Amino acid sequence: MQESIRNIAIIAHVDHGKTTLVDAMLKHAGVFRENEAITERVMDSNDLERERGITILAKNLSVHHGRYKINIVDTPGHADFGGEVERVLKMVDSVLLLVDALDGPMPQTRFVLKKSLDLGLKPIVVINKIDRPGARPDEVVDMVFDLFCELQASDEQLDFAIVYTSAKLGYAMLDLNAKSTSMEPLFAVIESNVRPPQGNPAAPFQLLVTNIDYNDYIGRIATGKVFNGSVKTGETVALVKRDGTVVKGRISKLLGYEGLKQVEVQEAGTGDIVTIAGFDDVGIGETLAAADNPIGLPYVSIDEPTISMNFIVNSSPFAGREGKLVTSRNIRERLDKELRTNVALLVEDTDNADTFKVSGRGELHLSILIENMRREGFEMAVSKPEVIFREVDGRKLEPMEYLVVDVPSEYQGAIIEKMGPRKGEMTSMQPMGETVRVEFIIPARGLIGLRGEVMTETRGTGVLTHTFHDYAPYKGDIPGRKNGVLIAMELGETTAYALDALQPRGVLFIGPGTEVYGGMIIGQHAKDNDLDVNPCKGKKLTNIRASGSDDAIKLSPPRILTLEQALEFIDDDELVEVTPKSIRLRKKELDPNRRKRK
Repeated sequence: MQESIRNIAIIAHVDHGKTTLVDAMLKHAGVFRENEAITERVMDSNDLERERGITILAKNLSVHHGRYKINIVDTPGHADFGGEVERVLKMVDSVLLLVDALDGPMPQTRFVLKKSLDLGLKPIVVINKIDRPGARPDEVVDMVFDLFCELQASDEQLDFAIVYTSAKLGYAMLDLNAKSTSMEPLFAVIESNVRPPQGNPAAPFQLLVTNIDYNDYIGRIATGKVFNGSVKTGETVALVKRDGTVVKGRISKLLGYEGLKQVEVQEAGTGDIVTIAGFDDVGIGETLAAADNPIGLPYVSIDEPTISMNFIVNSSPFAGREGKLVTSRNIRERLDKELRTNVALLVEDTDNADTFKVSGRGELHLSILIENMRREGFEMAVSKPEVIFREVDGRKLEPMEYLVVDVPSEYQGAIIEKMGPRKGEMTSMQPMGETVRVEFIIPARGLIGLRGEVMTETRGTGVLTHTFHDYAPYKGDIPGRKNGVLIAMELGETTAYALDALQPRGVLFIGPGTEVYGGMIIGQHAKDNDLDVNPCKGKKLTNIRASGSDDAIKLSPPRILTLEQALEFIDDDELVEVTPKSIRLRKKELDPNRRKRK
C-alpha cells in the first residue's frame, strides 16, 4: 500500500493558480459526477477566501489515479500566511512549484521554494497559464532555474521535471509543441517523480500533527501524516507534547480523505494522511505515538513574527452597541483558541489588563484574524501595526522585505522616488512588455501605508508583492503620514449642511446621517495638522428663510476605508474601532483638551 501513495503539496505565489489546478486535477480524477454543480476554486471553502479570491488556510484532499492514491495539500500563496506552508511541508514527499507563464518567479515563489529545498524535497516545476496572452514559458523556465541556483539547490533538485499547464482550461503537456486535452501528463509526472513515503511500516506508530480543527460531533480533531507503523480505530496511543510530557488516550475516530470528503477508516498505515479524534488537548507540532514506545518526532521550525499590534477592549461611547463579545476575557479566550491552529501567531499580555499584544507575519495576517473576529460578534479597538526589532550584539536590527512592484513604464520614476524616503534600495529593474518590474529591499516599516500611495500614484495600475527577506541593521527614521485628520467635536448625527462646509477642508470618510462621537476621526485634513470640527451642525431657521430652502447640497462620495486601509492610515496616537457592523477611526485620547496637553 505504501508504494502506491504519493504525498504532494502545491506551492506558489498568490494568484498563480494553485486552487484552480486542484479543481482541474479533481475533475480529471473523476471526483465529481458528470452532472454535479461545481463551484470554482472548490478548496477555498470559507467566506473570507471566497470574497477575497485568496487561499488563507492549507487544506488536504486525495485523488485516486490508476493504482495510485495521491494526497494533495493546497497551500496559501500570500507571504503573510507562510506559517501555513511551513507546517505542511513536513508531511509531503515532493512539491508542485507553480509559476505563472507571464509573471515568472515572484517573492513568495522564492520563499516557499527555499523552505522546500531546505527540507530536501525535490520539486516538480509546473508552468501554469500558458494560454495567457504574452505568456513566455521558455524564458520563465530559465528564470526558475536561476532561482534554484541562487537558493543553492542540490544537483538532484536542479534536475527537476517540467510540466506546462493551463489549469483553467484543464490540460497539461510535457512539450509545448505537443497537443493535449487533459491533465494526464501531470499525473504521469507525479507518479514517476515523487518517491513513496519513506517510513518503516514495522516500526512503532508515529504521527506528526500538522493541522487542528474542530468538529461539532466529535470535538477536537488532529490531521497529520503517519511517519512509521500503523494505527487502528479504538487503539490506545500516547500524545507526546512539545515539552516531552506524555498523555495516553484512545482513538475514537479515524478519518481518511476520499476526494474532498473525509471518510471513516478502520486502519491507517505508513504514509497515509489521516485525521484522528479522541484528544482534546492536542496541538500542532506534537506527536501521536505507540503507547508502549512514545517517541516524539522533530517539528519543522516556523519563522518568527515581524509585525505586532495591540488588541484593546473597546472604550468608545459606542462600545457594546453592535458586538456581543466585548470584554477582555472574551478577547483573550478567542486569541488563545486562535493560537492552537495559527502557528505563526504570538499573543502576549501587557501591563494593562484590557490590552493584548498580538504579533504576526504582516498586516494581512493580523487583519484576517480581526475580520474573522468581527464576523463572530467581537468588538474591540486595534492600534497601528509596529515592526518587531531585534537586538544582536548591541546592534538594533529590523526586518527587511523583498518587494516587487509591477507598473506601467510611465510610472516607474514616481515609484522609485517613493522608495527613497522609505529607505528602499533598488536591486533590479526589468522591462516586461508594456510594464516594468522593479525590485527593492525595503524595511518592513516602509511598507506600512505604501500600497495606498502606490495605487494613487499609478492610477490603480501598480501591483505590489513582498515577502520577508532578512534582518538588517536599523536604517533610520522613516517619515510618517503627511496629512492631519478631521476630528468630530461632539456626539451626534452628521448633517449634509455641516459636511458640505467641511468638504474644502479635506477628504471625508463618512456621509450624512452617520452617528459620531467626540474624538472620532471623520476625514483626512488637507494640511499637516489635526483639526477639530463639528459635522453635526444644522442650518438655523431665521425669520427671513426656512432651514431647508437654499441651494441643493452636493456632497462628494465619502472615502470608505477597508480594514487594511484603516490600519495603514492611522498614526501612533490613533486606533481603529472594529465592530461586527462598523469600522471607525478614533484618537486614543478622545478629550481634545487632554490631547493638546500631550
